[in-house]
Amino acid sequence: MNVKKTSIASRSIRSRVQAKRKSPTSSRPPRLPMALKRAVLERGVRRSRFVLCVSVAEQGMSLFEKVETRTREGEFPAYEFRRQHVISTSRFGIGQVMDSNRTPLGLHRIARKVGGDCPEGTVFKGRKPVGSLTKGMPEGSIVHRILWLDGLEPGKNCGGNVDTFDRYIYIHGYWDESTLGRPQSRGCIHLAAADLIPLYDELPVGTLVWIARR
Repeated sequence: MNVKKTSIASRSIRSRVQAKRKSPTSSRPPRLPMALKRAVLERGVRRSRFVLCVSVAEQGMSLFEKVETRTREGEFPAYEFRRQHVISTSRFGIGQVMDSNRTPLGLHRIARKVGGDCPEGTVFKGRKPVGSLTKGMPEGSIVHRILWLDGLEPGKNCGGNVDTFDRYIYIHGYWDESTLGRPQSRGCIHLAAADLIPLYDELPVGTLVWIARR
């Protein structure tokens, strides 16, 4: 594949992704789902500074930041919407089971981060850098950065054959950003490099991630 043509195509794709990201879907900013709040309170999970909320139906992911630090026991702190990203979830649909290639639902956290010292375009295999999009591997399936997710709901996305971490479910980059906005992955969450790299730098391990149908 011609590298120059690939670079031009990549810029064009990024422009379309940015246009999607900036287009408001509602006049009101998104809010944290009540189901997320219930799951966190019921399990006594520590509230993280940032929260990512994934909507499979909308193929979008919203970033929220905590603005209220002091709350009474049993109350949920206030969060404000920061921005929204276009994503791609599994083309096989929603599912929790090992080897299903489906995107799991429920409460998760970022368990590990991989690739922070690698240049944009790095291709990973087994979470190890093995090449680059611009140097012989133009169709890398896991690229740029990896945010490895861990389920926090035993029996749903944690433990046994429904364990998100053991299923290697990531938020990561993908070579063909024109697929963002529609289901394309094999269970993971695809994100554009222009969105993924800043998020990687901003979000610490332990950040909560909520994946829902809507």
